[in-house]
Amino acid sequence: MAGFARETMALAILLLAILACSAELQRFESPAKPDGSLSILIVGDWGRKGQFNQSQVATQMGRIGEELDIDFVVSTGDNFYEDGLTGVDDKAFEESFTNIYTSKSLQTQWYSVLGNHDYRGDVLAQLSPVLRNIDGRWLCLRNFILNAEIVDFFFVDTTPLVESYWTNPEDHHYDWREVAPRENYIPNLLKDLDAALKESTAPWKIVVGHHAMRSVSEHGDTPELLALLLPVLKDNGVDLYVNGHDHCLEHISSKDSPIQYLTSGGGSKAWRGVFTPNSDKLRFFHDGQGFMSLQLTVAAANIVFYDVFGQELYRWSVTKSLRAAE
Repeated sequence: MAGFARETMALAILLLAILACSAELQRFESPAKPDGSLSILIVGDWGRKGQFNQSQVATQMGRIGEELDIDFVVSTGDNFYEDGLTGVDDKAFEESFTNIYTSKSLQTQWYSVLGNHDYRGDVLAQLSPVLRNIDGRWLCLRNFILNAEIVDFFFVDTTPLVESYWTNPEDHHYDWREVAPRENYIPNLLKDLDAALKESTAPWKIVVGHHAMRSVSEHGDTPELLALLLPVLKDNGVDLYVNGHDHCLEHISSKDSPIQYLTSGGGSKAWRGVFTPNSDKLRFFHDGQGFMSLQLTVAAANIVFYDVFGQELYRWSVTKSLRAAE
């Protein structure tokens, strides 16, 4: 019996190793509306226990969410400041999420990525099913796919791609459990993402990450994403790349591909006072708080940015047939 147990254990370890090497991105489903449309809100960089106008932004999200009859909410990361969560029992989860986003329209599923500030705490806590038991709206994983019939969302954990967090963390500690070593994480992520994008037959392909590809605000472009991630997006016909990190609202169009870069990182503390143009086409920039909405049909995507008062700042549309409506 002892020999059988050892063989069984060895087989289990081997199977786990095989699965780890060939793991596909986890997939979730969210049906579109009966008419085939989809409405969502996107917000990032928010978790400050209601401070820095987080509560005001949340109130306006609730109002717009009701008007649009949203299907779910996307968070672009930096969910809990300054240093993530201390564990699954950290009251900051409820103080910054459950107790803030109380509007009826926001009682829907939230799909979240991790940000660099989240990595300064207990990352595994944010990924834990325990939080989903506390608030069923919460779903945060490193890398995953959300299929919503007319669109596939690809959520990407971008923090490990940024080399300086590993080599020059300054006074911060980053929780690299289940990620390190970086040289293994990056090629596996890019391989899995490329395969998933190639398999996608959805009319729209949208990638969500925390760090910006292109930004004219404080953090600016992320060189590692431009070098490592952007080629995968270009090769696979991705329509939109949506991010947070810079505490502002932005729309930048790529000059050498159809990709649109959208920053929604105005969920709380903002107003950085930095503007540094880059080589792509800047269509819209708001150095302040707010959020964005995305409405999709098979044929068209409509994007709107709102400020902290819920006022519409900017609207833009793109179609599958014409690519862009000026």
